[in-house]
Amino acid sequence: MSLKAQITEDMKNAMRAKDSERLGTIRLLTAAMKQKEVDDRVELDDAMVVAIVDKLIKQRKDSIEAFTKAERMDLADKESAELKVLQTYLPARLSADEVSAEVKAIVAELGDELGRAVGPGDMGKVMGAVKTRLAGKADMGMVSAAVKAALAG
Repeated sequence: MSLKAQITEDMKNAMRAKDSERLGTIRLLTAAMKQKEVDDRVELDDAMVVAIVDKLIKQRKDSIEAFTKAERMDLADKESAELKVLQTYLPARLSADEVSAEVKAIVAELGDELGRAVGPGDMGKVMGAVKTRLAGKADMGMVSAAVKAALAG
């Protein structure tokens, strides 16, 4: 079952269970998915859905931080609940060691393709290759740090 179909099924189950908090979050996600389909005139695949979920999760984390600073715990708790629902749609995340190993492998592959050592000037090329391979599987902040470390060392 595709991730999109799973989300639709979860929305139906939340309606049946009268779970309004979960239903609201899933509706927010489906609205973002439909918006992407309409704007880009594409049929979403699992990778695109994961990218949308990642974006929504980042928004929730930023909101939680802002609400916590403003001492609005009621709003921070609401965002936290939405964050937990959204995280169920992400694939298992890679550990820091696994991310580092993947990045080193990609840097070695790019070095072979370019016929030279890959250095700090190749950050954009490496990040482009890493993003396609690790999209949705790892936190991009951690990936960026691993790429910088691999290119510096």
